[in-house]
Amino acid sequence: MGWLFLKVLLVGVTFLGGLYPLVDFSFSGETRGRKPNFVIILADDMGWADLGANWAETKDTVNLDKMAAEGMRFVDFHAASSTCSPSRASLLTGRLGLRNGVTHNFAVTSVGGLPLNETTLAEVLQQAGYVTGMIGKWHLGHHGSYHPNFRGFDYYFGIPYSHDMGCTDTPGYNHPPCPACPRADRPARNLERDCYTDVALPLYENLNIVEQPVNLSSLAQKYAEKATQFIQHASASGRPFLLYVGLAHMHVPLSRMQLSADPRGQRPYGAGLREMDSLVGQIKDKVDRTAKENTFLWFTGDNGPWAQKCELAGSVGPFTGSWQIHQGGSPAKQTTWEAGHRVPALAYWPGRVPVNVTSTALLSVLDIFPTVVALAGASLPQDRHFDGLDASEVLFGRSQTGHRVLFHPNSGAAGEYGALQTVRLGHYKAFYISGGARACDGDVGPEQHHEPPLIFNLEDDVAEAVPLDRGSAEYQGLVPKVREVLADVLLDIAGDNTSRADYTRDPSVTPCCNPHHVACRCQSI
Repeated sequence: MGWLFLKVLLVGVTFLGGLYPLVDFSFSGETRGRKPNFVIILADDMGWADLGANWAETKDTVNLDKMAAEGMRFVDFHAASSTCSPSRASLLTGRLGLRNGVTHNFAVTSVGGLPLNETTLAEVLQQAGYVTGMIGKWHLGHHGSYHPNFRGFDYYFGIPYSHDMGCTDTPGYNHPPCPACPRADRPARNLERDCYTDVALPLYENLNIVEQPVNLSSLAQKYAEKATQFIQHASASGRPFLLYVGLAHMHVPLSRMQLSADPRGQRPYGAGLREMDSLVGQIKDKVDRTAKENTFLWFTGDNGPWAQKCELAGSVGPFTGSWQIHQGGSPAKQTTWEAGHRVPALAYWPGRVPVNVTSTALLSVLDIFPTVVALAGASLPQDRHFDGLDASEVLFGRSQTGHRVLFHPNSGAAGEYGALQTVRLGHYKAFYISGGARACDGDVGPEQHHEPPLIFNLEDDVAEAVPLDRGSAEYQGLVPKVREVLADVLLDIAGDNTSRADYTRDPSVTPCCNPHHVACRCQSI
């Protein structure tokens, strides 16, 4: 393991005590003024209608709404999966889980992560002369060489997985609520089965745990500070940069600090939206002050709302998944209904992305990789196939054409993880399998197989309420086309250079600041 630590040798203290790895920030005449910078912000469990620009009833996203007015808003934009790790793996590889090997979430005790033979966006841009940073939630492996510092990121500050996967001394709003971490003089309480108590939530700066447990009340501000410091440092260096920010919002637990300065007395979710919106606004303001004309900012989400969290879950807007609701369960996160994978998305680049434009192009998180690589003047890895497309023509207002076909992998509610049994073809959507995730009332919809498939016309039925009549000419004409595109992608995957993630678990790989202290606390309390 020695070579791993040498690779990110830490060489000094900069920016309010933050440690930076050995990164060459020196001026390069070949890159200054030529290659754009990229800031990619990924929200967590955010509903499509949590964005005010998408849904008039939402009043909590003034900075994001301003970004929409100053850039491009995508209304038919989709996560590559309806759960955390697979969606993030697809963002960084441009490939579906059946190709990159990440089909479901990694655990606190996971030995593996995003397979090492997969090339990340950060690695491609590093080779093209970029300095790369990652702030926030990673969730693609934390043990050994799966850590972000070894996957193309020069700098990392954040939590290695979801922030409900460890206890804290400042437990936020959750449903059901989870207790604070145990202390030396106080044993753990009887717990809900979804609460973590044995190990506190860790916060990393590069390879070092700098806080365990994390103070959730100050986490958003720490992310804002580290992100703006990175932008400042990279901009001053003259090198182009990539900053990837994986927000903790709007995943539970939601911080309790948000309500203390909330004059409107709104529910915790609304306060959380405002805190997230403020964080994004601080990042955008820093971009505007330092590198406005040459920085492309992309905001989107990893999947839809987590319905079982009840009032702590986001809004799906018109994408209600009515057919599934009548069968039982939730049609949001972990499902292949629109509420599970249709996410907010904004693009901002003054002078390049047109102002106040709404795009109806069918696009995906999968497209971020090939689009950024193309805009950076870099090259895609040649030994594998990609599911994303270069969306530059759409971004610059020269086209409204995105994907003709998009596949929505099974994400936990029904079927084998990662399998492709839901197909978007134009404005039609076909389900070979359906199921409802756990709803607020605890109900889970049954897994149902459909052969021939259920097909909905999203142009007339965004609520996915009434499938096409199987006897209609419209339906009969669609079924062969759906079967053809599904057979084609499965054949392509079978012949591709694919990976398989290691989902082995071992308690010894759990991040632990001090194993001699209760809950791995950095300091005994």
